[in-house]
Amino acid sequence: MIIKTMVIGPIQVNNYLVIDEKTRDAALIDAGGDWEKTLRLAKNNNANIKYVLNTHGHFDHTAGDFDIKQKTGAKVFVHKDDMYFVENLKSHLELHDMPTFETPQIDEYLEDGQIIKVGNLEFKVIHTPGHSEGAVCFLVDNVLFSGDTLFANSAGRTDLPGGSYEKLKTSVHKLFILDDSVKVYPGHGPSTSIGHEKENNPFFGKKARN
Repeated sequence: MIIKTMVIGPIQVNNYLVIDEKTRDAALIDAGGDWEKTLRLAKNNNANIKYVLNTHGHFDHTAGDFDIKQKTGAKVFVHKDDMYFVENLKSHLELHDMPTFETPQIDEYLEDGQIIKVGNLEFKVIHTPGHSEGAVCFLVDNVLFSGDTLFANSAGRTDLPGGSYEKLKTSVHKLFILDDSVKVYPGHGPSTSIGHEKENNPFFGKKARN
């Protein structure tokens, strides 16, 4: 498995190109909007983007969905509980004085426990509401793409529509069941690990409970 990271847009969202080394098929985890940068990265790595897997529906993670789909033919996935954000992408971009993008065309809804195969890689969907109702994480091998659910020494905000601190707490503790060695690639900021967050996360880790 090859993981290539791009930091996209003014909100500095992490987009991840995850490539199966044998087939060169790839999944794009979130699409922040810079499709040209994304396609250059794919071309430089001889990667074929098969799917766009959205961790949630907020505009900074989905603004590039339409263009990536148009340019590559990739199928676009999101959890149905975040379709409100997808359908209202343009109005949310205008509200935040952001460049305009086309409304994403969603091919399939993500479901908890679903397995998505990309070449020889298997991405397991973990529904983690809290930051938004339709937030999900993707577990592949010993790597977790956590979106805005879990960050390095932090966690997703819950003051946006569909946010819930109690649901986020439940979701993070659901992730903490994973092995300590699982590496975490979040939607913003540096990578971390489940073990580190279980011990040190100031909101939900062991130190927060002491």
